[in-house]
Amino acid sequence: MTTRRIRGAAAAVAMAGAVAACSAPGDGGADGGASADSVVIGVPSEPDTLSPLLGYGKDGNSKIFDGLLARDADMELKPALAKALPEVTDGGRTYTYTLRDGVRFSDGEPLTADDVVFTYDTVLADGTNNTAKSELAAIKEVEAVGDDKVVFTLDHPYAAFAARTVLPVVPEHVAGGQDPNTGSFNTKPVGTGPYVLTGWSKGEKLTFEANPDYWGGAPKVKKLTMAIVADDDVRATRLRSGDLDGATLPPNLAATFEDDDGRKTYRATSYDFRAVSLPTGNPVAGDTAIRRALDLAVDRTAMVDKILDGAGRPAYGPLPVDDPWFAKDVERSRDLAEAGRVLDEAGWKAGEDGVRAKDGRPARFTLYYPSGDKVRQDHALAYASDAKKAGIDVRVESATWEVIEPRMKHDAVLAGFGSVGDPDFGLYTLLHSSLAGDGFNNMALYDNPAVDEALDAGRRGQDPEDRKAAYDTLQRALVKNPGYTFLTHIDHMYVLADRWKGLTTQVEPHEHGFASGPWWNVEDWQPDA
Repeated sequence: MTTRRIRGAAAAVAMAGAVAACSAPGDGGADGGASADSVVIGVPSEPDTLSPLLGYGKDGNSKIFDGLLARDADMELKPALAKALPEVTDGGRTYTYTLRDGVRFSDGEPLTADDVVFTYDTVLADGTNNTAKSELAAIKEVEAVGDDKVVFTLDHPYAAFAARTVLPVVPEHVAGGQDPNTGSFNTKPVGTGPYVLTGWSKGEKLTFEANPDYWGGAPKVKKLTMAIVADDDVRATRLRSGDLDGATLPPNLAATFEDDDGRKTYRATSYDFRAVSLPTGNPVAGDTAIRRALDLAVDRTAMVDKILDGAGRPAYGPLPVDDPWFAKDVERSRDLAEAGRVLDEAGWKAGEDGVRAKDGRPARFTLYYPSGDKVRQDHALAYASDAKKAGIDVRVESATWEVIEPRMKHDAVLAGFGSVGDPDFGLYTLLHSSLAGDGFNNMALYDNPAVDEALDAGRRGQDPEDRKAAYDTLQRALVKNPGYTFLTHIDHMYVLADRWKGLTTQVEPHEHGFASGPWWNVEDWQPDA
């Protein structure tokens, strides 16, 4: 959840753009160029920062930066700034990387091992506002050995560590003299990646130009523009008018382009789930019986069919049903009778108006969703409808993130999360009590010792079977004591003009638009001559 949605005035600008921009990009459209060397993509949100020191690009695929490692189309780790995969010694406590020869930052300065050390040390520093730093907590020391070798020493073995070294590396000679939280590097980054940021109009667009000296070879797509268009319908309209070459779209809107001969539709499976956070401090949503009843009352299959047009899967927890770490025995059907029994036993009795109450308090709470997000709106309304059948009154409200964020510790939110690469990455920040209320980490302020123990065992374990057992325990504990109502895992849908070769998709995290989509490897695209 490190992205922000477009706010009021910016949304109005985007809407005006939809009306005014009726020409194709090559015919005077807002962002230029229907040629194969220019691409304009419409995405729903923009980053708060472009600095990896604050979490940007931590899952890879940043166009401005590279990590020591990267992921291929099949999500397998491959060398990037490192010459090869790391040498792992000392029982999984030491990782040694040798840097690729001749890599330079976009300002011409050479990449060295000191830049890697600076990046990781700064991310882990107490004063750096990086909410994902817990994913690197196993690091005891990072040491440069000469200019081209980096050695990570861990406090304990961490099976997923190599996958976390897709973290982008930043130049110490630029970022080293700045406050990582407020410095200009956040909006004017310098990296080793295939593209260079040339402009950022907040709430409107980011523009990138190909790095001609990129170590991986100069990209054929010379200009890349990310147009920030929060409203799904407006994004689809701009794509249809030719103002955008491609866009992220919800399934129902993507389906309207299926018969368009000039565009292709792409579908990516993901770890991205929609869930309702049920904060512990809320006197109704924090009640375990209410949480269990809501989990039993929701019709996940109907949500997939009706809201997602089948482009997704029911979510019985934070891991998708086709993930090898998913505990098969937690799949469950809707059961309103059992939901009623749970509420009756806990003292939540049905009232004349159909809303249950306990000790004079009605079973009622507010559920927020971000304005302009039709998919979340539909999930929220369906959730409220299902809850009503169990005697729980969920009042749905839309708001901007500025309004929602201060309320997250007390009010329910239709949230989206999900990380790729290893179960530790998404589950620890979602559920561990040590991160309760830490920004978007553990939004529900969930505190379950059994879950904490399983998370710690999964993080520190080396044996795959022991780790699987830990995550199975966690998933079963969430059924008995849910801090969230997990609803659906969403397939990401994209529509793109049919002018290039080499387009694929990866399995994707929650965060998508900039780093994910068919443009995850835009630097490798070739014109479809």
